[in-house]
Amino acid sequence: MLDDFFIRALLAGTGLALTTGPLGCFVIWRRMAYFGDTMAHSALLGVALSLLFQMNLTISVFAVAAIVSLALLLLQKRGSLSTDALLGILSHATLATGLVIVSFMTWVRIDLVGFLFGDILAVTPQDVSLVWGGGILVLFAIVYLWRPLIASTVNPELAAAEGLEPERARLAFMLLMALVIAIAMKIVGILLITSLLIIPAATARRFSASPEVMAVLASLLGAIAVAGGLFGSLKFDTPSGPSIVVAALAIFLFSLLPWRRRAEEGAIQADTGGHH
Repeated sequence: MLDDFFIRALLAGTGLALTTGPLGCFVIWRRMAYFGDTMAHSALLGVALSLLFQMNLTISVFAVAAIVSLALLLLQKRGSLSTDALLGILSHATLATGLVIVSFMTWVRIDLVGFLFGDILAVTPQDVSLVWGGGILVLFAIVYLWRPLIASTVNPELAAAEGLEPERARLAFMLLMALVIAIAMKIVGILLITSLLIIPAATARRFSASPEVMAVLASLLGAIAVAGGLFGSLKFDTPSGPSIVVAALAIFLFSLLPWRRRAEEGAIQADTGGHH
């Protein structure tokens, strides 16, 4: 029989994978992989501020990630720097500021490795409830915003002409990312969140004929990676968070086998206007 902590880890990881699947698809279609990294790095600043002001950790991380998203949107409108340069500045600035704040707090003992790599085996029943509650909220929001999000990904100008408000859809997407990162940090850690967003979605892309199929498949592949990683971690006594990412990578590498037909890629390109 499996222990309670393992069942909780499996439930939390599965809930997270189902949520990151569709978001990861938009990260790939919009070519925003570095944005995911930036959001994840900003989480450490959220951790530092939550310790400094004795705030709730999840709320603090979400607030910082949301502020970083708004800062990126405002800086992009000024147009003085490219998006990747802005993301690089925000990513490293938030990470470094978080580390500096933590170093000043000599009265606090902080497990940085735990925050960086997570500890899915230590999740509580409350954490599981938070993951599933937040996950369901995010998925409902994605379903509600699906058409504006897809339209603004394919052609922002056309989406604006149709009254779909692409800027609002973009902001909503960034805030959903911030929420997922705040929820996920304790489970898979800051450094591994981006891989759980990107790898299952990249794998699903090879097997999907439409954006909707890709989003569902990314969620399922993420859930399989979570189960595979946790059982592998149990069998080989390896760290659970990184094991999940290795399992996701193994599935991705399997999808690259030469017998896989390439026709599906043409279909997804047609559906998303070539924006991955």
